[in-house]
Amino acid sequence: MFENLTNKFEEIFSSLKKAPSLDENQVDEGLRGIRQALLEADVSLDVAKAFIEKVKPKALGQEIIRSTSPGDMVVKIVYDELVSLLGDSNADINLNAVPPVPMMLVGLQGSGKTTTTAKLAKFLESTKKKKVMMVSLDIYRPAAQEQLRSLGEQNNILTLPIIEGQQPTDICQRAISAANLNGAEVILFDTAGRTQIDLQMMSEIKQIEKMINPAETILVADSLTGQVAASVAKEFKNTVNLSGIILTRADGDARGGAAVSMKYISEVPIKFLGIGEKIDNFEVFHPERIANRILGMGDIVSLVEKAAQDLGEENIKQAEENLKKGQFSMEDYLTQLRQMKKMGGIEGIMSFLPGVSKIKSQMDSAGIDESIITKNEAIILSMTKRERENPKIIDGSRKKRIANGSGTDPATINKLLKQFKMMSEMMKKMSKGNLKGMSDKGIPPELFNQLK
Repeated sequence: MFENLTNKFEEIFSSLKKAPSLDENQVDEGLRGIRQALLEADVSLDVAKAFIEKVKPKALGQEIIRSTSPGDMVVKIVYDELVSLLGDSNADINLNAVPPVPMMLVGLQGSGKTTTTAKLAKFLESTKKKKVMMVSLDIYRPAAQEQLRSLGEQNNILTLPIIEGQQPTDICQRAISAANLNGAEVILFDTAGRTQIDLQMMSEIKQIEKMINPAETILVADSLTGQVAASVAKEFKNTVNLSGIILTRADGDARGGAAVSMKYISEVPIKFLGIGEKIDNFEVFHPERIANRILGMGDIVSLVEKAAQDLGEENIKQAEENLKKGQFSMEDYLTQLRQMKKMGGIEGIMSFLPGVSKIKSQMDSAGIDESIITKNEAIILSMTKRERENPKIIDGSRKKRIANGSGTDPATINKLLKQFKMMSEMMKKMSKGNLKGMSDKGIPPELFNQLK
């Protein structure tokens, strides 16, 4: 997400940072570039204009002109205004109501609303420790209710049994009774969508809203629709008591215009991002972290959180202890490789690091193939326990056996052993918080050479 915008911003800021001082013409030129970058990212014209109007007087202030690092100060101003535009701080889900807490998900057909209902339910159960019941109110789209029931079964989430022919208001009443009987603390109502906003849909949603009095009415919007998503949010805001937005398919949106525009246009916070098809491809929207990503500053905090979710506390503690002792085995490396696969591969992880465009350029020029992760996993699994604990004992005959077992060759085994050595050294540095200079230099070239 935001690749196009990030690349443009990094180009602009690189030019500004090189200048020993900035005059009004240079600042104006930089701001024109920022405005153009926002528009090319499908940010609304009104939003782009308002953003520049806020940034410009600060960027032309005396403290900028006289600063020893004027380029850095401009970046700081842009960052602060971008955070403000995105929402200042993350807006938590509202659970302050008598259980079962009703929440209503609304949106156009095709926005991913039903899948998002299941993702939100999983998030509430795993993160907030709430028992959730999912309820489909979509009696119009074929198999819509069945889709939600199936998602519930697959992910062990409670769903309201389907009764054919029942109307949405009757389903709501039955759901509240069933939730009380089953001890559900939150009810997620997946409402029916339409291909476009119409009076029938809005009338039905208003009726449901009046009946269940939801603690949250959340719009599910497809980020790939750009400015359309922002205008849809505004329409819903004018009709119902909209309290939040979930942007779906954020992982496929290289422009990011919807995310930048929506808070400003709808005056409603973005609360979550859908970042993939899997049930756990779902993350809290943190404006300051998103601003960091857009400006190419990385998002190490989110990266660490993602890792922690999948690894588990016990494995993390063990890994930390091993690193403190200077120990890093092939078992540790195997765990990391599997973690990388879960987190979107090499490119998925690199997207959270500072200087992302430089890193991706390095990856492209190095000709790195994502399949290297699967290949290395197979190699490690072909090693004995003793070989994993002490790779130094892997001689020529052992390499031949491992190569046969993994469907590779001794040369590939050699590459893995070199990668392991470098990763061992790199992980030790990272454990000490030594990431200084990465935003300028990217990943060490020798590491990329080993990943080929």
